[in-house]
Amino acid sequence: MGYKVAVVGATGNVGREMLNILAERQFPADEVVALASRRSLGTEVSYGDETLKTKDLDAFDFTGFDMALFAIGSDATKTYAPKAAAAGCVVIDNSSLYRYDPDVPLVVPEVNPQAVDGYAKKNIIANPNCSTAQMVVALKPLHDRAGIKRVVVSTYQSVSGSGKDAIDELWNQTKGVYVPGQEVEPSVYPKQIAFNVIPHIDVFLDDGSTKEEWKMVAETKKIVDPSIKVTATCVRVPVFVGHAESINIETEDFLDDDEARDILREAPGLMVVDKREDGGYVTPVECVGDFATFISRIRQDSTIDNGLNFWCVSDNLRKGAALNAVQIAETLGVRVLKKG
Repeated sequence: MGYKVAVVGATGNVGREMLNILAERQFPADEVVALASRRSLGTEVSYGDETLKTKDLDAFDFTGFDMALFAIGSDATKTYAPKAAAAGCVVIDNSSLYRYDPDVPLVVPEVNPQAVDGYAKKNIIANPNCSTAQMVVALKPLHDRAGIKRVVVSTYQSVSGSGKDAIDELWNQTKGVYVPGQEVEPSVYPKQIAFNVIPHIDVFLDDGSTKEEWKMVAETKKIVDPSIKVTATCVRVPVFVGHAESINIETEDFLDDDEARDILREAPGLMVVDKREDGGYVTPVECVGDFATFISRIRQDSTIDNGLNFWCVSDNLRKGAALNAVQIAETLGVRVLKKG
């Protein structure tokens, strides 16, 4: 006997990826329904070899469903997630709405799978921010070995993290650079994104950081260890899919780059591609469609006693969103619901 699963926001980039990944990983589902807003009613979406027609989220009864994977943003989630949870359906939410709620577990299955057990307080589990998800997968095994004291991270985040309109804006602005009279003014972003980088993701806070940077700090502490100090600079780059991060860590105990490389090679969810030669590293273009988070450029930081630098790349629509949500569903099934 398998699960009954609802994918909420099935017509969006992340919702479609959720359906793809459920099929690819052969998630033990007896029934999968695709839900969307009324304006998308009847839109066809792919689920493996099947084609599903979306149903109206507003009229849907979650009673009898085991899990609902939400990919609809915080405002809509605030309305529909409590309804699903009250009907006995466990909500796995990709928005930021519940991430910092002490009664809602924030889970990356390679890092803190045991946190799933706390779902019952609200019948909700939160998926972390895309930039945090890939980073903590790499931090956890190193922290277990050497104790991470401090993290300095700079991100290079693709436009797909902002949704379809941002992808269109990059595409149209890029064409406009080459075609006189077809220039496209910024709409999604405050400045031109084509052939540019923007050190600004989400709103600015009083201390000068952005909310995206704050998320990486708060979520790393909740998922890995509250004692880790984190400072982040988050940058939007003209890449369609795939986030990259330059990460510097300071550890309690000395850890050389060879041992760190071996630890990361053995860690779940990671793939190390680290050759000190031209092209001996992974870039965002190469990670698209892959389940793994890729680690390259592992090297000592000679400016401090116990420091390492490395490069981290992942498909943000997968590990940063849809894949992590499906992995949470798998973990929930194994640890708690135990069907299939």
